[in-house]
Amino acid sequence: MADKPPVAAAPGAAAPVAGPRPVPAHAQQVSDPELPEQLLMVPGPTPVPEAVRRYGSAPLINHRSAAFTDLWARVHAALRQVFQTEHDVFVWPGSGTGALENTIVNCFSPGDRVLSLPMGAFGERWSEIAEAFGLRVERMAVPYGEAPDPEAVRQRLRADRAGPGPHFAGVLLTFNETSTGVTVKAPAIAAAVREHGALFLVDAVSALGGAELRMDAWGCDVVATGSQKALMAPPGLAAVAFGPRAWDACQRARLPRSYWDWRPYKQKPLDPPYTPAVSLLYELDASLRRILAEGLPACFARHLALRAVARAAFPAAGFPLLAAEEHASPTVTAALLPEGMDFHALSEALDRRGATVGGGMGPLRGRMLRIGHMGGLSAEQLLRFFGVFDSALSDLSWRGAGAALPAARSAAARVGAV
Repeated sequence: MADKPPVAAAPGAAAPVAGPRPVPAHAQQVSDPELPEQLLMVPGPTPVPEAVRRYGSAPLINHRSAAFTDLWARVHAALRQVFQTEHDVFVWPGSGTGALENTIVNCFSPGDRVLSLPMGAFGERWSEIAEAFGLRVERMAVPYGEAPDPEAVRQRLRADRAGPGPHFAGVLLTFNETSTGVTVKAPAIAAAVREHGALFLVDAVSALGGAELRMDAWGCDVVATGSQKALMAPPGLAAVAFGPRAWDACQRARLPRSYWDWRPYKQKPLDPPYTPAVSLLYELDASLRRILAEGLPACFARHLALRAVARAAFPAAGFPLLAAEEHASPTVTAALLPEGMDFHALSEALDRRGATVGGGMGPLRGRMLRIGHMGGLSAEQLLRFFGVFDSALSDLSWRGAGAALPAARSAAARVGAV
């Protein structure tokens, strides 16, 4: 695919001034910082392809211009394809956590009851956001490494519906839990929520673009994500898609909102009410075009292949996997530290060799490591990481040193990852 940064010259623009302008004395004294070179394996932000990164240096344009309207429309049309929805999708400057707050303030009123299904740190964070805005949150939490049981969720919702009320106004589900490398059977849970009548809100921050998620076909009312994970763009953009039931709820919602308010965006879909992050939108536009050129089925298959590589390599070196195969994430793999392995020592050994991994969160802090294998990460980079991993284990005189890379290579050949 030929990726060229956009040209910002407009018809009728004045000719540039001939010759370079003198550099102010104070600017001549500024030295550029040394940028780190690393094999970034944390579960986000993830590596951004060079062909996407260079769009971030494109000249800025007026966000009230026809050129920006074209960019805005193109990004949102592509996002609808990736969300697999025909409904509204809008983008704000912000993080994935911002996207989650966005969903709460637009859908609910103070005192509304919601059922939350946390299975790790990020599901718990969403619950805490809801509580911060005065919602009454009931948690059906499962231990780290496990996934909610759709039938148990159905039974709880049926009991709620049979009760005197007020009933649950919404159900909060983290589709892919970044802190544990667990994904859920979202279609079955969506069906139970539809039967109940509550809104179904889905956190897809570490899933969208890397795992099958059919917003309309599954009956999701709201899906939220961020730019920095499987969408293989830099951090800084929050995207939220919402259907007609959520839009109806937005008209009734009484939680305070201003910056995140859907209504100004809905009224003028091609004219964002606040200053957009133009450079980040250029990069997201480039990454979305790459995803859609690859095709969503091929993109999802690629992530599953990388998952197979990671899930073969860690146990070979003596690091047990946290998630069972049936709900293992396509984008994040979490491995428990074996007896005698210190996370800080391992992390420092990896850092010395140019690789960075994520650690455990919540009750698994210091007991686990996590890697992301999504977005722009290639199979070659993943294999390179496991070579570095083996070397770091050798530095620590670990008995499993040297076993991860051969297992990774074997798995990559088996699933056609390389």
